[in-house]
Amino acid sequence: MILTTTDTIAGKELEMLGLVKGSTIQTVNAIKDIGAGLKTLVGGELTKYYEMMNDARALATKRMVEEAEYLGADAVVCVRYASSSIMQSAAEVMAYGTAVRFVR
Repeated sequence: MILTTTDTIAGKELEMLGLVKGSTIQTVNAIKDIGAGLKTLVGGELTKYYEMMNDARALATKRMVEEAEYLGADAVVCVRYASSSIMQSAAEVMAYGTAVRFVR
């Protein structure tokens, strides 16, 4: 499956199949959240949150690809990511794009 942020793929004629998306809501456990709170006192990267968001992006992408495969897509173009805070220490990540099939 080809994923691209562009709206075309060089050398390919595309047939649009429709919007596909994948999302997840992730959180860190309370112990890690307390540790991250203490980290704000001294500064630096909040590694547990970085890992959480990285895992969330990967899962949202996987779900988007599964939806595209269900439609028979060869690729997803115009891929975008959005995130929002749901509550303290929890974030939603959404991946979305346009599923396309190569015209043969």
